[in-house]
This record gives sequence, structure tokens and C-alpha cells, in this order.
Amino acid sequence: LVSNCSAGQARTPAAEAKFDVLPANGDLTAAEVELMEVSGREQRLSNALMPLLPEYDYILIDCPPSLNMLTLNALVAAQGILIPMQCEYYALEGLSALMQTISSIQSGPNPQLEITGLIRTMYDPRNSLTKDVSEQLTNHFGDKLFTSVIPRNVRLAEAPSHGLPVLLYDKASKGALAYLALAGELNRRMKATR
Repeated sequence: LVSNCSAGQARTPAAEAKFDVLPANGDLTAAEVELMEVSGREQRLSNALMPLLPEYDYILIDCPPSLNMLTLNALVAAQGILIPMQCEYYALEGLSALMQTISSIQSGPNPQLEITGLIRTMYDPRNSLTKDVSEQLTNHFGDKLFTSVIPRNVRLAEAPSHGLPVLLYDKASKGALAYLALAGELNRRMKATR
């Protein structure tokens, strides 16, 4: 992002999982401050990833749940957005703000940006609030809402404390199986749009 090395030099293979990672650390906060002084700052990630595009089927960019210069870079670099949604009312309020931001990006630096879909997370079908929020999402977003849901699951919560993705920590857990189902659904959607 600040031209100390290329994205190709910074990537790290996650050999067991068969993907690469551009890792982050505490320096990312300093990079964000440094970006404020750079011209074309919202295009830095897009420019950095451009040479890598032919090497990958998908590039996923994980963003914090806040709008800052790093998130703006991700939205400018992205073709599509996957929006994870907790089935809670405060998340709906945050979604409204995100939709306004997406609209601004679409009418400015990235007109090709599209919402690929919304993913319900921490889903508990026994909870009436979950059902209410899920119904609102269905009514408002229709087929943009993934049918796969990510449940509240202890194994999902435990995996990071062991330094492992859930598929390596407990691949038979409900959480791992839900992410596999989501990956399959996403892959089918992406193939249908090509």
C-alpha cells in the first residue's frame, strides 16, 4: 500500500489450504496514516493487486466493520461485495450506512462495484430476533441473500484461539460445514454470472 514492496513479494502461501494470504500486522495502522498524504490513495490496493489478477480465480479482501481509508481501498479494488450480517437490529442500522457508502463508491471511483450477496452470521433459528431480521433481509434483498447461513457455533469461536481455520480445527463442526456450503453457493453464483 505504501510501496515498500509489491503484493507479489508480500504474499505468503497457506500451503495446507492451497491459497495465498497478504498478511496484515500492526503496521497497517501506520500505513493508513501514511496513505492520507499520498495522491491517488484510494486506488493503492487496486493498483497493487492488478498484476496478480491473472494468477487467481478469486481474491477476497477482509475489511473491518468501519469505513476508513483501508476499507475505501478495498471497495475501489473490488468487483463485488460479500456483506456478513449478524441477525441483530444494530447490524441493520450499520447496513443502511454501508449501502450509502457503496452507492457513493459506485457513482465515483468504482462504477462496476456490485453487491454479490449478504451472508447471515451468528444465526440462531430459535431466536425470534434472528427470524425477524432474516425476514427483513429477505424482503429487502431477495436473491442477493445467500441461502447458506453461518450458525452460532462454539467450534467457530474456538478455532482462532488455536491459530487455525475452522476447516483444520474441526472440519465436521456445524460452523465448518456451513462455511463449506457458503463457498459452494458463492462458487455457483460466480460461475452463473460469468
